Amino acid sequence: MYITEPKINEYIMQSMADRDKVFLEMEYFARESHFPIIGPMCGILLRQLAMAVKAKNIFEMGSGFGYSAIWFAGGMKKDGKIICTEGSEKNKVTAMKYLKKSGFDSMVDFYVGRAQDIIKKFDGPFDIILNDVDKEQYPECLDLAIPRLRRGGLFITDNVLWSGRILDNNPDETTRGVIEFNKKLFGSKDILSSIIPIRDGLGFAVKL
Repeated sequence: MYITEPKINEYIMQSMADRDKVFLEMEYFARESHFPIIGPMCGILLRQLAMAVKAKNIFEMGSGFGYSAIWFAGGMKKDGKIICTEGSEKNKVTAMKYLKKSGFDSMVDFYVGRAQDIIKKFDGPFDIILNDVDKEQYPECLDLAIPRLRRGGLFITDNVLWSGRILDNNPDETTRGVIEFNKKLFGSKDILSSIIPIRDGLGFAVKL
């Protein structure tokens, strides 16, 4: 879902450099299977952020079939490590196929299970934590992620504008999760937060 003017999105997409073939394959797969991904506009930003903070350790809370991990990996040195989490073994198999195609499979440890349970096994500190699990679980993810970020580390969350449903008068459970999360994101004294209004809204926080 894009919250910005379609012609603006089209302009941005046309202005971007050509993507590697593996991204085009994954984007086609996502369209055909109706699988949500962050898309190239957010993907290139993830790569830039990984480069900017010189990320060596990244944790993904919700990795799907590896699309965001490949964007991150391209902004890291080869000795970097990305911990991916996903609830589906099938998605893990698909992800590892694409990661191998991209040449980044050696940089990834992929765990199947609930992201909130898996992250408890790690102390960090991580340079970046990406949050893209089921939306009603977002508030819990914030509480688990921030203590495991290094100072100056980034906490990035997809879909924080939730197609505008955050403005609904009678939000459903999923939307309430996003609304509560946004309140906690901006209310925390441990992070400096903002929302980047691209695609479906990208929550962005720096640990103080």
